[in-house]
Amino acid sequence: MINFDELNITEPLLKALNDLEYIHPTPIQEKAFPVIMSGLDVIGVAQTGTGKTFAYLLPIIRQLNFIHDKHPRVIILVPTRELVVQVVQEIEKLTKYINLRFGGIYGGSNINPQKQMVFDGLDILVATPGRLIDLAAIGHLKLKLVQQLVIDEVDEMLDQGFRAQLTTILDLLPKHQNILFSATMTEEVEKLIGTFFTNPKKIEIAAHGTPLLQIGQSAYSVPNYNTKLNLLEHLLNTDESINKVLVFVSTIKYADRLFEQMVTKFVEDVLVIHSAKSQNIRFANLKKFQEGKVRILIATDIAARGLDIADVSHVINFDTPNSPGDYLHRIGRTGRAGKNGLAITFVNEVEEEYQFYIENLMKMPIPMVEMPKEVVISTVFAAEEKAEVGSKNYLKIKKNKKAKPSFHEKKAKNTKENLGGPRKRNPNKTKPRNRAVERNRALKRKNK
Repeated sequence: MINFDELNITEPLLKALNDLEYIHPTPIQEKAFPVIMSGLDVIGVAQTGTGKTFAYLLPIIRQLNFIHDKHPRVIILVPTRELVVQVVQEIEKLTKYINLRFGGIYGGSNINPQKQMVFDGLDILVATPGRLIDLAAIGHLKLKLVQQLVIDEVDEMLDQGFRAQLTTILDLLPKHQNILFSATMTEEVEKLIGTFFTNPKKIEIAAHGTPLLQIGQSAYSVPNYNTKLNLLEHLLNTDESINKVLVFVSTIKYADRLFEQMVTKFVEDVLVIHSAKSQNIRFANLKKFQEGKVRILIATDIAARGLDIADVSHVINFDTPNSPGDYLHRIGRTGRAGKNGLAITFVNEVEEEYQFYIENLMKMPIPMVEMPKEVVISTVFAAEEKAEVGSKNYLKIKKNKKAKPSFHEKKAKNTKENLGGPRKRNPNKTKPRNRAVERNRALKRKNK
């Protein structure tokens, strides 16, 4: 294992790393550094929690020198506003002794301060795709000096429907170095790489789908929502090692419902974040959880992508995600920076299929644990879980075999042939006289 000072890193960067007590680069940081420095297009694939953000920030900051031009030379694209804030904070840590200008822009907030920040000048701009296009379209953001484009968590961006925006940005940029980092590689990601990257160098630390070794995994077979709720309360009340836990649910509706039920039992020890919450609430709740002021944070998958929350002891999947990639991102919130973590998943009958695909991707089973005897097994299913027997389907029209055809034979009186007007029926009949025409002709003859 090498030290950071064995890489081609400047003294101000080393000093910042020492302040952070970072001595050894992670494998992805060690391998990515010289490749990014070379100027080649780069694809970095590594498990969540292995230091991908520093893997691209270190060589980028190493190469940047201060210039007076206002236009950014580095663009870093991320899928969420939380990630914008996080990456900006990481840049701030690394540039403690370096004179570089940086900032973040994202949607859902006042655009005017962001306009002013971009106008004042930046070397590194961290952005969500939509807000970057907004500022570029109105002329406040010039992209002519961009030398490097980083696309972080690209699989999540494509999942959220950002492909058109990414394509627009890549088309707008001058010749530059593309740097892509992700924990998972999908067909959509491969298609993007094939279209816009030039002979990219792929750096893969572990096979796609391999979870971190320090994350212990287990699962419970749980029949329904109410039993899952009973099991969650039991684990939180009986296991003291669960001191900082992320509880993931699949939808905003479930997140709000679970929070309302949990807050009655754990009062000021539980918070919730999801995309329907305002920006200020999301940031405030996330900060409280990061600082250890609350024990439990209920979240949708918006929190699973890239967020680096220190010392998360457990991740509990209240719902089994239907995407194996989402599962890996969720459990990757624990066991970070070399520390151990535990991931617990609740699996109902429908979700057993999701579990199969997750295990297939990881090439390993998730150990099943027997339900504690103290947990009450509920026979009451949530409304969403009940089978909708006999419900109407207004989206698909079912064929009725007894229905009559939509045409019928004409009645006899309607079967006559259309013979046209009177002259067509009787060609020998003379044309009716038009007295006005005849008068006009007589007048013309007279005038001659």
